[in-house]
Amino acid sequence: MRNTVSPLHSASLSIAAFLKQSPQWKNSVLGALCFSADAEECPIQIDMGIPCMRVPMQRLGTGDSVCEVWHSNSPLTEGKSGAIRYRHDDAVLFGVIELPEKMFTPDPAKTPLQQATESAYRQIFNLLDRLHYPYLFRFWNYIADINTHSFGLERYRQFNLGRQDAFLAHGRDVVGNVPAACALGSAQGPLAIAFMAGRAAPLSIENPRQMSAYQYPEQYGPRSPTFSRASLVRLEQDEVLFVSGTASIVGHETLHPTDILAQTRETMANIEAVLTQANRQASQPGFDLATMHYKVYVRHSADLTQIRTELKRIIGTEPNAVYLQADVCRNDLLVEIEATASQALMNLAGHSD
Repeated sequence: MRNTVSPLHSASLSIAAFLKQSPQWKNSVLGALCFSADAEECPIQIDMGIPCMRVPMQRLGTGDSVCEVWHSNSPLTEGKSGAIRYRHDDAVLFGVIELPEKMFTPDPAKTPLQQATESAYRQIFNLLDRLHYPYLFRFWNYIADINTHSFGLERYRQFNLGRQDAFLAHGRDVVGNVPAACALGSAQGPLAIAFMAGRAAPLSIENPRQMSAYQYPEQYGPRSPTFSRASLVRLEQDEVLFVSGTASIVGHETLHPTDILAQTRETMANIEAVLTQANRQASQPGFDLATMHYKVYVRHSADLTQIRTELKRIIGTEPNAVYLQADVCRNDLLVEIEATASQALMNLAGHSD
């Protein structure tokens, strides 16, 4: 995203580079997601009050770590509410929350992960209600051992139960007007959630090639996932597009379960379909594959070279992408890709302000 124009923009840099930035630069940071398999490498959680979350995932390819840092051009207020650390300006709030499952006791009705998820989301909704940031733009959810089973149910499905319980308890929509999101698996760590919300209602975007995730049939679990395929947010003079984690799913079924190249192509076809829908609702049709910023979650690190080569072929240039080793929410999915971009908002007369 453009770092000089948008009132909300992101940058990627290593943890070491993050720590070397000036106090003035750090004061512009809404929050950050830092991906590193080395816990000792990432002391940012207590740095300058910035809401920062370490995700225990290995960066693939160049570099040992990477931080996705979100900035604001406006003065920031920071705070803590329960387990949430947050910063906000007048329009946007960024927050992070981490909850160890050992805080919760198993009971016949709800597993520890389900309870942790419900508690995290309830805390988030309470904070947003109290500070008057009613509209959720984007969630990033990271769950240890996402594909394993415990208490008789896959852990991703436990997460979906807890998430929807919290949405329903707070009277929030679970179909239609829901935020963009991803849910990825790591080998260890607490339930970790980052989120972005604001005071402008986003436009939820769906993909005609896919069934909406919130309408998935029961074969994928007792509760459907609660997210839209993308969110389009209008802020001051810019539109920001958040594309949810996207994979090789058409309708509701996984395609090409053992073919990494075919899954990469199908995933990008889905992202392109989402961009087409977003451009129909945007002030101008300016979103395209070449200008997106990507996070690419790779199940098997040995597939990295094939994925990178295929993305470059599809996009027509080297993508602006960060590659991470992660488990995807279905065992037969080998890659998941999310994306973000911004463009100048056109006014009613057809001019950018």
